Amino acid sequence: MTERALILIEGHSGIGVLYVQAARRLGLHPITLSADPACYDYLAAQRSEAIRVDTDNLDSLIRECSRLHANYDIVGITGFSGLDESVYVTVGNLCRHFDLPGPNPASIERCYDKFTQRQILAQAGVPVPAYRLATNAMEVESFAGEIGLPVLLKPAEGSGSVGVRLCRTTDELAEHTTYLLSGKHIWRCSPRILVEEFAQGPYFCVDIMGNEIIGISAGDFGPPPHFVFREFTYPAALTEDDHNRIADISLSCLRALGLAWGPTCIEFRWTTRGPIVIEVNPRLGGAPTPQLLQLAYGVDLITEHIKLVIGEEWNLRRKHSRTAAAWFFIPDRDGIVDWNNTDSLAAAVQGVADVKWYVAPKTPIIRKGDYRDWIGYVLAASPTLAQTEAILQHAFELIDCTITPFADE
Repeated sequence: MTERALILIEGHSGIGVLYVQAARRLGLHPITLSADPACYDYLAAQRSEAIRVDTDNLDSLIRECSRLHANYDIVGITGFSGLDESVYVTVGNLCRHFDLPGPNPASIERCYDKFTQRQILAQAGVPVPAYRLATNAMEVESFAGEIGLPVLLKPAEGSGSVGVRLCRTTDELAEHTTYLLSGKHIWRCSPRILVEEFAQGPYFCVDIMGNEIIGISAGDFGPPPHFVFREFTYPAALTEDDHNRIADISLSCLRALGLAWGPTCIEFRWTTRGPIVIEVNPRLGGAPTPQLLQLAYGVDLITEHIKLVIGEEWNLRRKHSRTAAAWFFIPDRDGIVDWNNTDSLAAAVQGVADVKWYVAPKTPIIRKGDYRDWIGYVLAASPTLAQTEAILQHAFELIDCTITPFADE
């Protein structure tokens, strides 16, 4: 009998290993196609098959999948975005070529371009921040004047808050515009900058599969001008009316953008005008979102996503209801990071589900002002928010993590 294979386009440092493990539990053989498989450490650690291929070239991927089809029954194709969400467009096109379940590539592309996404949502009556699209410094300055400081400057394509900054003064506006246009920020095409109203208020994120809302989390950031998450909590502390209001707007986003298949996460800010959509991401949230959903509700979203991908029946029924949260380690300075095996003490605290480090001890740290500043996190769950926060506080106090400034500072 031919072995059933799941094709994974590229990998993911946070959740890639979870897909490999879940695929195997479902009796599938995971095969990763990547431009550089060596950059995903878990592939070697899991002894998971990986093939080097140009993942920016659809024809190359079709040829490789066709070659694999001679030895495997390819039952599903999915992938990971990393910093380039266009991978999902490729996944959609591959699924259509091989007549497999998958996302609509046109819908994914509409989301991938943040300006186009904004236009579609605004035309559908979905509440979004005021926005303009600029291609040069003069337009940035002019549009910021129209919207009024403070504004956010962000690349029109990308993820992980890379290149995103809050500009509160004309000097900060000029400085970040120069950074984005000077060649320091990596653009896949000609520079396109979104100039956006700063929607102030609590942050929420809605996790969806198909048209079914799985959960709504609350998040908090480190200090401005950057947007680096320092914590996530499931479920968000919302009244029933507020929960329903966010849920209704989320489903309006799906209808407007044509997203009726697969995972989506929608980010909100609750402002004086009510909930405002910050971004619609046509993908599963990265680590530790799947882990938190499983801790909070008993829903293994990665396994259920794979079932959807291979055309099997999937089930998002909650098995329990707890409060799960993640607190992140974020450096407050550049330097050498270190800790003294104290993570084992934190991991032993009752209620702690995981202690994860992204870097090794003695690693030099230079802050980027985006998700790459995370050096680790602690996950915990309990019946109540107060208890979960107490568990995390205790765990953090046990971990002796230090940042020693570089010698020339």
